[in-house]
Amino acid sequence: MNKLNQKGLSLIEVMIALAVFSFGLLALAALMASGLKYNTSALHRSYATSQAYDMADRMRANGLGLDHESYIRFMVLSGAPSDGSTELNCIVPEFNSHNEVNCSPEQMAYDDVLDWNNANARLLPEGTGKVRAKSNDPESADFGIYTITVSWDDDRDPATAADSFVFEFKP
Repeated sequence: MNKLNQKGLSLIEVMIALAVFSFGLLALAALMASGLKYNTSALHRSYATSQAYDMADRMRANGLGLDHESYIRFMVLSGAPSDGSTELNCIVPEFNSHNEVNCSPEQMAYDDVLDWNNANARLLPEGTGKVRAKSNDPESADFGIYTITVSWDDDRDPATAADSFVFEFKP
């Protein structure tokens, strides 16, 4: 048979083309999977950033609770307000209502810490948060600076520790 008269492809050529095409599709699938993984990681970091700024805003809004170090005390002790109550008397005003918020700065700090950590746990895998003062010494240059840390478990690499976002601010 003359090579010039050959029409079509041989079985070997088809199998080689199919193998090359299959490897290309596998590489594309791996690329999509890693893109999804890193996109989820970026979403978690975005949530953590938002949560850290949320706690900073809560602390700025409750200056008396911040002055009495209520936020730090509740983060460390996870305790209730000093009056022994576990339920707060805070009223959350509805839109266009004339209800007043009826709670002490300590109770408001306790409510903020509980609400914030519940949101951390809901938004982030194994999400937790803590607040601490850089220094309690009024003579220190770091006095009045607070560190907010939001941590979560990002399952990208089991050998590494949990991821965290750290935010320092001075109210």
